[in-house]
Amino acid sequence: MNLHHLELFYYVARHGGIMEAVRRMPYGIQQPAVSAQIIQLEADLGTKLFQRRPFKLTAPGEELFAFIQPFFGNVESVGDRIRGGVTKLIRMGAPAPVLRDHLPAIMPQVRKQFPGLRLMLREASQSQAEAYLNQQEIDFAVTVIEGKTGPGITAEPLIELPLVLLVSTETKWRTAEDLLTQDHIAESLISLAPHESMVRRFQEHLVGRKINWVTSIEVSSLDLVDVYVSGGFGVGLSCQLPGAKRPAGVRVLPLPEIPPLRIGALWRERLTAVTEAVLKAFKARAGQLTAK
Repeated sequence: MNLHHLELFYYVARHGGIMEAVRRMPYGIQQPAVSAQIIQLEADLGTKLFQRRPFKLTAPGEELFAFIQPFFGNVESVGDRIRGGVTKLIRMGAPAPVLRDHLPAIMPQVRKQFPGLRLMLREASQSQAEAYLNQQEIDFAVTVIEGKTGPGITAEPLIELPLVLLVSTETKWRTAEDLLTQDHIAESLISLAPHESMVRRFQEHLVGRKINWVTSIEVSSLDLVDVYVSGGFGVGLSCQLPGAKRPAGVRVLPLPEIPPLRIGALWRERLTAVTEAVLKAFKARAGQLTAK
C-alpha cells in the first residue's frame, strides 16, 4: 500500500468525506487528486473503504482506519516533542468577540513563556467547538457553556454574562419591564439566530410571560445588534460584556430574571503546557473584567 494513499484515506475517514478532507488537509491538494488516489488504494486492496453518500466507512475501512489512526493522528505531536519538547502551535476556537477583544490581550504573556508560539484560530459556537475538539481540529475553546458537554470534553467556567435589551436613547423605556409589560410590542426584535443560547433563554422567558415577540432582524454577531439598535431599527437582545462600550444613542436595559450566559473553556483529555498557560491567562482576564 502507498503511504501517501493511506494518509489521504486517514483524512477522509477522520473528517467524513473527500470534500471535508480537502478543506482540512494541512497542505493544498485538489479534490480530483484525492478521489483518484483513494480509488487506487481501493483497487490495490480489492475492496470499497467507504460509502460515498451518505459517508460511512465499510467494515474494511473501519479496520484500516483503526490501524493507521494512531500513527497519522500523532505525527504532529511527535514532531513538536522532537523540535523542543513542547508544541509551538495552539489551535483555538471561540466566538468572534473573544478572538477579537480578549485573545490579543492575553497572548503577549503566553508568548513570553513560549516564544515563537503560532496560532490557528477558528470562530466557533459551543456545538461547533465540541465538534472541532472531537475531530482533533482544535486543542482548546472558549465559548458559551450550556448543559452537559460531550464525553471526553472538560469544561471550566470563566465568567458569567447577564442578558440585556438594547434600546435607543430616544425611546421612553428605562427598564426591561417598561417594554415587556406593553399590551403589544410593535418594535422589531434584533437578535442572533434562534438556536443561540441567549435567544432560546429569552424566548423561553417570553413564553412564560405569554408574550409573543419573535426576531424580526437576525444578525450574525453581537456587534451588529449594537449597530442596528443605534440605527433605529428596533430593540436588540445582547449580553453585558465587561468593559465593552456601546455606540452613542444606545441604552442598556438589564434582564435580571433570565439566567446569565456562562462562558468557559473546553478541551479534550489533558492540558498541554501551552493550553494550560492559555487557560491561566483567560482566568486572569476574566478576573480583571469581573473586577471592573
